[in-house]
Amino acid sequence: MAKAISKAPAQSAAKGLGRRAEGFTDAERAAMKERAREAKAEARASKNRADAERTVLEKIAEMPRPDRTLGERLHAIVTANAPGLWPKLWYGMPAYANPPPPVGDGKVVCFFQAASKFKTRYASFAFTDSAKLDGGGMWATGFGLGAMTGAEEGTIGELVRKAVR
Repeated sequence: MAKAISKAPAQSAAKGLGRRAEGFTDAERAAMKERAREAKAEARASKNRADAERTVLEKIAEMPRPDRTLGERLHAIVTANAPGLWPKLWYGMPAYANPPPPVGDGKVVCFFQAASKFKTRYASFAFTDSAKLDGGGMWATGFGLGAMTGAEEGTIGELVRKAVR
């Protein structure tokens, strides 16, 4: 007589790690669903920059402090140093992209991730491969943010300008 194999231990172990059996955490699955909703909204949108910026600012306003403060400062820095980038939501977080077609490719250049998004100890600001930051054999593309002083603001502004040159 063959004994039935139970999948219960594997499933309970996965849940104990905050993961589903499929390999994604509930937070990761929520982020993917949010991104799918964003993509549908972008497809329906009139590609109006003011509407896109309003959506990003609304998302930043929903963030708890200190993420909200960092998001507001980063938004000001990016828009001042790269006025050609379009604000948009990317996986539920503020991002800044090349203009949409037919003017540009619409690809994200840089983005902010709030610490509260995945309950990490610091927020982050990072650049995608669309950013023109290449320098030698290795260069930084992401930064952890715990606070923002004038020094950090200057560094971020310089990197954003370089990313879109």
